[in-house]
Amino acid sequence: MNWIELKALYNLYLNHEVKLNVTLSNSGEINYLINSLKVLDKSHDKIFSLDRFCKIYEDNYFKKYSLYEKFLSENELLKPYTRFEESDIKILMNIKSLREDGSLDELREQIINSNESVRGVSLMFFKNEKYLDDRSSLVNALKKILDVSEFSNEKDQQYIYKLECHHPVAIVLCENLDYLTKPNKPRQNGIELWYAGGKNVSKLVYAQTRDLPIYYSCDWDYDGLFIIYPLVEEKIPGIKLLTPNGQPKGIEDTEHKSKWLNNERNIDLLLDNEQKMILEDLIKNDQWIIEESNNLMSMLSSNFKEKLF
Repeated sequence: MNWIELKALYNLYLNHEVKLNVTLSNSGEINYLINSLKVLDKSHDKIFSLDRFCKIYEDNYFKKYSLYEKFLSENELLKPYTRFEESDIKILMNIKSLREDGSLDELREQIINSNESVRGVSLMFFKNEKYLDDRSSLVNALKKILDVSEFSNEKDQQYIYKLECHHPVAIVLCENLDYLTKPNKPRQNGIELWYAGGKNVSKLVYAQTRDLPIYYSCDWDYDGLFIIYPLVEEKIPGIKLLTPNGQPKGIEDTEHKSKWLNNERNIDLLLDNEQKMILEDLIKNDQWIIEESNNLMSMLSSNFKEKLF
């Protein structure tokens, strides 16, 4: 759902009718409430609430609408033309929370100092480098939440984000940004965290590992294993893939976009026997493992051949 749909449902709860528009006509959520639950009805130009709608709304929508409305209002993002997707609002709220507790301070400084591009920032927070294209309102909201005046117009992210530590003993290159927002335990154990930006790995040809062992952490899905990891390994020969310990999730259940396809690359050469077994089970069960669901320090402990901490 987007904000227009969320606001319309609130108005139906409050005033029992809203004016019909294209967004509401095409809304899967509203059509579900009309056709399946039969708690809404519509005429040629209006939608009306029926018996039981108030209870359905209070149970399923009121709490999150109030939460989103408070957040958007407090951050001066509530405009007449606001139409953020619900997922966008959740991401903005998470970024705001990370900013407030200081988890994004170093990354924010690097974003500013590297003159990061809109697509680079999009890839960081939305897992899709083109997601912010033609979404100027969302770009402006990100600037406000991150307190960054401008993003570069360059399309490619060229900067490797690094959270360094005293006396490093190893490096972990992360496919996604999540671990870099939680650096305390890795730093305490001498683990330096890198983020290059998903598929945007061409810059890794210039990476200097300083003879430290380097490991790769990623989503265990088709893109992470069959596309990104081989590209990373080409740029940093000898990088070792961390074996996941997170709980597998159903690809269809999570509406995940990276689906298992025919093996176009000989990934077996890059996996050990345990990893091959995990991959076979994931493909057979149509599942994937989300990178941030893993316990990073446990992955490192079980993957290190030598004791580093």
